[in-house]
Amino acid sequence: MKNRIPLRRTMIGYSLLIAIAVIQQLVVLWNVYLNQQFGVLELSIAIGSLVGLAAGLWLPRGISVVFIFIFMVSYFVWMVTYAPLNPIVFFHLFLIPANVLVGSLIKLSLIGDRRLAERLEQLQDVTPQLDIDTTLGNKTALNEALIKHSNLARRYADRYNFCIAMFKIEFLPLVRESVGSAGYARLLLLLSDTIQKQIRFEDYKFAIDNGRFIIICPMTNKDYLQPLTRRIRDAMMDVYFPDLSAQELQLVVRSGALVFHAEQFEQYESLDGVIAALERNTETDLIGEYI
Repeated sequence: MKNRIPLRRTMIGYSLLIAIAVIQQLVVLWNVYLNQQFGVLELSIAIGSLVGLAAGLWLPRGISVVFIFIFMVSYFVWMVTYAPLNPIVFFHLFLIPANVLVGSLIKLSLIGDRRLAERLEQLQDVTPQLDIDTTLGNKTALNEALIKHSNLARRYADRYNFCIAMFKIEFLPLVRESVGSAGYARLLLLLSDTIQKQIRFEDYKFAIDNGRFIIICPMTNKDYLQPLTRRIRDAMMDVYFPDLSAQELQLVVRSGALVFHAEQFEQYESLDGVIAALERNTETDLIGEYI
């Protein structure tokens, strides 16, 4: 809703500007019809309207308010002392300040549009690291988490460790064809919930391309890792999900895991290398001691 406010202000400003221009033209034509002339006074007032619009567009808001006050006082004094009494003179007492106000409103909306455009340009370069629906981190979040935990495990080798595991959906093209694009998105959400029920609150879960899920489990005994990965893998394959023909989808999930070792710290700096090692281990459902 906030993003629509600058656009709404622009529409209101231009609508008011068009309305004022139409009214001004009607008053000028009416005055020409009555007096059968368009003299220097009418031309000066018309130019003053344009000057008021330019002042509203280019001058700061405070100066515009002062400009309106000085103009109305000066114009009123001139009108009651020297100016001829006719509708166009009286009408421009309010028309020129209205032009200033409309110009200020348009400027405010244009500034809002520019700030919104700058913000959108900044957001184009920002990739969300967490999917709101599935609560799965992406590859960037995985890289940051891997660097953080590998640094902790190296610094406190005698007190801190972590394990990392991958779960890969086999025959992914066939799965996507069976459930469709919308169904595949729901399937990812279901698998994310399934993984979350099998891990601890302090564990991390991520999803990268090609139907691969990765978890990082801090302070996990390596002897416990194999039963954990098997339990998660079996839970993922046991989920009930109907395909497009209303038949139960038969998922095949492979798992592989790694146990961090301080002497392998440099190899953990390469996320692609870790993913490749996990990928190799999923081929035989192994837990790798080394990359």
